[in-house]
Amino acid sequence: MGRINRSFAVTRVTREDGVIRTDTRADTVSVEEPLEIRAGGTTLTSTMRTPGHDIELAHGWLFAERLISSPDDVTTARYCAGAVGPEGENTYNLLDIDLAGTAAPVTPNLIRLTPTTSACGVCGTQSISELLHRTHAPIEPVALDPDLIMALPGKLREGQKQFRKTGGIHAAGAFDLDGNALVIREDIGRHNAADKVIGHLLLENKLPAKDTILVMSSRASFELVQKAAMAGFPALVAVSAASSLAVELARQAGMALAGFAREERFNLYAGALAGGRR
Repeated sequence: MGRINRSFAVTRVTREDGVIRTDTRADTVSVEEPLEIRAGGTTLTSTMRTPGHDIELAHGWLFAERLISSPDDVTTARYCAGAVGPEGENTYNLLDIDLAGTAAPVTPNLIRLTPTTSACGVCGTQSISELLHRTHAPIEPVALDPDLIMALPGKLREGQKQFRKTGGIHAAGAFDLDGNALVIREDIGRHNAADKVIGHLLLENKLPAKDTILVMSSRASFELVQKAAMAGFPALVAVSAASSLAVELARQAGMALAGFAREERFNLYAGALAGGRR
């Protein structure tokens, strides 16, 4: 598709020795476009995302919504040729999914009529209490190696190709307990990046994600902990803060949760460190 980023003429403003200076030059920004996901002709959701790995995103979202539990629950996934731009080109912004008979039925309460923004992964859901009581894959707890946790944000940055170009895109990565990257995905929305990673692991038959750590370039919000828990991740590491609901859910689920992860420090909100330290 080639629409991951775009260039615009921008004016950069600087102050040097008290003097305001301006300079117009090309700058690269991350693309944000809508993606509508349909199943059997019914629109399930629309989300603002960065184009690319859309089928993984759809699988991750369907998994998080408990519509599917296996790649076999999806028989086909294709872009709708009827979604065209102003010049008659396919926009690749409408994805048609055919579900197998093994998939869960599509019910009215599952349909998101309000578009999900790139900042919010649970918009349109009816209540937080409903989300808190969702079932998730059994989690096998792991004790976190402090040196590994402090190294993971840097390892994630190594795979953030679009961030280096734009500075305006999130990343999610799945890493094994030795710090090896299994998959890294970027998106304008942090929840979309997580869905792409989870969708990739689902398609590779690597769920539940035991002995695997989900690393996010964002804060640790409730919906990200929920997605990680449902996928069976025993730990989530974020470079920014954790919310109160994220901490509560991680502790309920038996997940380790670390935030403000840097080269020399991090906060442990839930779980245990290797060696029995907490």
